[in-house]
Amino acid sequence: MTLRRFATLRRSLRLLAAFRHEQTAPAKFYRPLAHDTRMLIDAFLPLPGHSVLDVGGGPGYFADAFADTWYIGLEPNVSEMSAAGLTGYGAVRGDGTALPFRDGSFDVVYSSNVAEHIPNWQAMGEEMLRVTKSGGLTILSYTVWLGPFGGHETGLWQHYIGGDFARRYYEKNHGHPPKNVWGTSLFAVSAREGLSWARRMDATGRAELVAAFPRYHPRWAWWVTRVPVLREFAVSNLVLVLRPPSV
Repeated sequence: MTLRRFATLRRSLRLLAAFRHEQTAPAKFYRPLAHDTRMLIDAFLPLPGHSVLDVGGGPGYFADAFADTWYIGLEPNVSEMSAAGLTGYGAVRGDGTALPFRDGSFDVVYSSNVAEHIPNWQAMGEEMLRVTKSGGLTILSYTVWLGPFGGHETGLWQHYIGGDFARRYYEKNHGHPPKNVWGTSLFAVSAREGLSWARRMDATGRAELVAAFPRYHPRWAWWVTRVPVLREFAVSNLVLVLRPPSV
C-alpha cells in the first residue's frame, strides 16, 4: 500500500470516531490505532520479518498488529504495562530517553503519543535514532499542544487558556485529577518544535527527514503542515518519519 492510498478521508473519520473511547474503553481506541500504525509503517517499509521497537508501548495493545515481526514494547511504568492484562508479547521496562539497547538494534523504531508526556522528548527522539539500524525507519508521532486534542481528557478548549487551568477545571467537574497532569505527565509540544528538531537531524546528517504530515488528515489536507501558526491548531497529531543514513 502506498502512503497516498493509505491516507484517505474514510480512514481519518474512523480514527476520529475511535478517539472518544480513549479514556473510557482504551481497547476500542488503541487497537484500531495499532492497526493504523501498522499500515502507516508498511507504506514506508513492508514489515514482515523485520524487528520493531515500540517506545512507550503501554500494556501491549499494538502487539497483535505486529505479530509477524520481532516486536518489543518498551514502557517505563509497571502499572501501565499490566493495565490491560495482556501477555504473550516481548516487553521491556525502560526509559525512552535512555533506551537499553545497542546502536542499530531495530529495523523500525516508533513512538505513538508519547512525546507530549515527557519533558525531554528530543532526547527520546535521538535515542530512537541511535537504536535504529542504518537505512531503517524512526517514526515519532505526537499530539500537538494547540491542536483540538492537546489537552487530552481535560477538554477541547480548556488548554487554550492554559494547562494548569485545564487541570483545575477537570478536577472541579470530575472530582478527581486527570490521568494526564499538566507539568507532570503532559507538556506543550508544538508542531514547530517537532519539525525544527527533525530538520536539524537532517541538516546535521543524523537522519534523512523522509516525511512530516498530520496523522489524522487525509492526504489532500497534508499541506497544513507547511503553514506556520495554522499547523499549530490544525495538525492534531504530527508524524515525523526519519531514516538514519546507510553506512
